[in-house]
Amino acid sequence: LARRLNLPLRCAGNFTTSKLPDAQAMMEGTMSMLSAIHCGANYILHSAGFLDGLLSMSYEKFMLDADLCGALHSYLKGVQVDDDQLAVDAFAEVGPGNHFFGCTHTMGHYETAFWDSELSDNEPFEKWEAAGSEDAASRANKLWKRRLAEYEAPALDEGIDEALRDFVARRKAEVADMWY
Repeated sequence: LARRLNLPLRCAGNFTTSKLPDAQAMMEGTMSMLSAIHCGANYILHSAGFLDGLLSMSYEKFMLDADLCGALHSYLKGVQVDDDQLAVDAFAEVGPGNHFFGCTHTMGHYETAFWDSELSDNEPFEKWEAAGSEDAASRANKLWKRRLAEYEAPALDEGIDEALRDFVARRKAEVADMWY
């Protein structure tokens, strides 16, 4: 209907009823996010971190969902088919029976050719096991804690900061105390 009326479309994404950042959460969230992007949503609410039918959130799930959003962003770019992407010049440079690892095209594209997850583990089983056998949720836990520890608040004019703090204090005094 939104496309027919030429209106922006807002959808929910990453919806799950799982209570933990587990396989169920990622499967349900991925399917709902794919539905949102394939219907052409202009704005996707609830894209990261929510669990239990939006009744709770998890920082680990937030990191997993952010990683998924990165993958989907790459996916939505599609496959470009042109001489550069097909590496036509590389075939001429390398010739039959040789490898492409050091050719000009590979050197110019290897860092950006593929999307790379921050949370996926690509090590052989033995290395993964020796490193503690961490699952994706454990890696996500470490990642959000590291990101939070490394966060630096952007510079804010002191006058604006003071005005915002005064406004919040005034509103808290005017509104009945809730659970916050």
